[in-house]
Amino acid sequence: MRIHWIQHVAFEDLGTIQSWAESRLHALTSTLALTEDFPSAAEVDWLIVMGGPMSANDELGNPWLIAEKRFIGHVIDSGARVLGICLGAQLVAEVLGGAVRPNPEPEIGWFPVRLTNQGRSSSVFGVMPETFVAGHWHGDTFELPPAVVHTASSEACPNQAFEYEGRVWGLQCHFEWDRAALERLVSECGSDLVAGRYIQSAEQLLGQPERFDELRELMHRLLDAMDGTNRTR
Repeated sequence: MRIHWIQHVAFEDLGTIQSWAESRLHALTSTLALTEDFPSAAEVDWLIVMGGPMSANDELGNPWLIAEKRFIGHVIDSGARVLGICLGAQLVAEVLGGAVRPNPEPEIGWFPVRLTNQGRSSSVFGVMPETFVAGHWHGDTFELPPAVVHTASSEACPNQAFEYEGRVWGLQCHFEWDRAALERLVSECGSDLVAGRYIQSAEQLLGQPERFDELRELMHRLLDAMDGTNRTR
């Protein structure tokens, strides 16, 4: 399968998604979003849109967002799989007709996520435990676009995940983190770690090493379920 992924900043990469893709012998290509050097949608079987510190709404400060959103729309229209994570999920949600807005409170740390009834019955999200701990690092959130299935929520952020047509998925939370990825985030975005009801300290974030094995298992389980759907592309 031809997997193309979009990177927004150097310190946010595929994380454990890369080891999964390589172990399944999928071909990986990528675009740094600000270059706007996107392939033809026909060349993509699965698009993965990663996170970043910028706002999905800031097209004035980041004009390349216009081309990126257009490309995401072309890939969705082509019938391919699409997975958006954090900022990526917000961009996918906007392309599908949802809005992106500030979350009531920033959510940064290790917090529980719960599947909705629709999430539990999903062929993809249903492979997950009903409740699990995921990584979070976001100030914005997406509103659910029309026709999507709401699949997961957390106390701080009701819209944690969605599914569209069984082949497009959005994850506000992070499963792809390994320790190196989180260390980079703490280094590059540590100014976000201010006092807040749903903001943990750098010590709390990095002081739970068992989380990384748990996340990798959940990420790979979810990707296997996504990989098993809609095999015509």
